[in-house]
Amino acid sequence: MPSYDASQYDPPAPVALVSLRASAGGALVHGVPLLIDTGADATLLPRSAVERVGVQLRADLQYELIGFDGKTRVRADVVELDMLFLNRSFRGRYLLIDDSHGILGRDVLASLRLLFDGPGQEWGEQRTRT
Repeated sequence: MPSYDASQYDPPAPVALVSLRASAGGALVHGVPLLIDTGADATLLPRSAVERVGVQLRADLQYELIGFDGKTRVRADVVELDMLFLNRSFRGRYLLIDDSHGILGRDVLASLRLLFDGPGQEWGEQRTRT
């Protein structure tokens, strides 16, 4: 099981390393860190990682993000690409942020079974028994 990240987060937090690629193939960027956030509606990707993939922004589309305080509002650019995580490909529309770590939100997490071991500071995929 991957360990929680104590170097970037206090208290330590679960972070996934994902890969990104253009949906039509091409450049593959590995090791993109995303905070696993079960309270986030959407997945937010670091702009710097998406730029390395080389996909174009959706010039006709932006989303307004509202902070957890209910007052802070920012506009986020949109990109369509594949995110590879836990041996699955998640093709979709993702929002960009200007940070070194992104956020893995419920738009992806809702299709996974994850187990968080807070005391052990580990997380992993929970396999169904057959």
